[in-house]
Amino acid sequence: MARPLRFRHAPGRWTEDRVAGQIYRDLDRNLGATRRNPWFKQPDRYNGERFEMDNGDVALFLWNDDEAYWLGNTETPEALWRTEKYNFGTVPDDVSTWATRELTAQLHEESPWLEPYPHLSWFFLPVFLSKDGRETTREFFDEHAAGFPDATREEALEFYESFLRTRVLDEWREVMAGKLGTSEYLDHTRMTATMGEFNVGHLLVEAGYEIEPEIEVSTGHAIDYRAGSGGDAVLVEVTRPTPTGDRRAGTPVAAVRDTASTKSEGQLEEHGGGVVLFVDCSSFPDDEWRSVLAEKPEVHHRPAVVFRLRPSGRVEGYTKGSVPLDLPF
Repeated sequence: MARPLRFRHAPGRWTEDRVAGQIYRDLDRNLGATRRNPWFKQPDRYNGERFEMDNGDVALFLWNDDEAYWLGNTETPEALWRTEKYNFGTVPDDVSTWATRELTAQLHEESPWLEPYPHLSWFFLPVFLSKDGRETTREFFDEHAAGFPDATREEALEFYESFLRTRVLDEWREVMAGKLGTSEYLDHTRMTATMGEFNVGHLLVEAGYEIEPEIEVSTGHAIDYRAGSGGDAVLVEVTRPTPTGDRRAGTPVAAVRDTASTKSEGQLEEHGGGVVLFVDCSSFPDDEWRSVLAEKPEVHHRPAVVFRLRPSGRVEGYTKGSVPLDLPF
């Protein structure tokens, strides 16, 4: 499985002959390539190239007498194999901005339904145009409403656009977007689990907390969030059970218990306490969620929050144990 889009940096002098011989001809020989002018003006100190492959792949290339930057969802030319990789936030701003404009325009040309959601488009751009995941990640939002049952694509997109444009996760864009995955096969379970982390982020922000994801702890694990307010901080871990139609568990209550047990008896048990477990039941249709809310089952861990979020922002849930967070239920 390829990773999200990243730049390659190639120090050294690049010339027209070198670009043609080591980049274009390599691509054309292997894939069939057309060398075109960029859609947008490249940074002043670089020459800009756009390579379009016969199979739909695309690559961008900036070069001058001192260095070159490559970004593509295609085979890497041999001349760049041993170059260092960088994400969008660690290359010069004008390089990142130009590449983002080029790829966002392509994304919106290919998937115009994403154009009304500019921050979501930007946030997930490294996976929406990744080598292996460019079809499956968009399909997940387009045809599966990002994991919300009985919701339209537009409702789901507007919800996540609204949350992401708060910019609270911008600093961690690469790692959070990358969790969606870049597989050519749609893994609905993994993708919905990923969006569960965004759902919990939304709840915490709406409740007035500052959030920081991917908190490394002494066990070697990374806890999903640190939620802070007034100098106090709480660690938060997220799990998301799948509906009973997608698993062996015979009832929604069993699905909640089984999924929470897997998390609590593994990572949280090793951590030894001090973490609030959030069980996101947003994948459950109305009837399954009602049965969970009526019974309010234990989830093998305390403190815990069991909740269901709808793309309208409506949230219902219950808690077990002494949850050190001020939540709306």
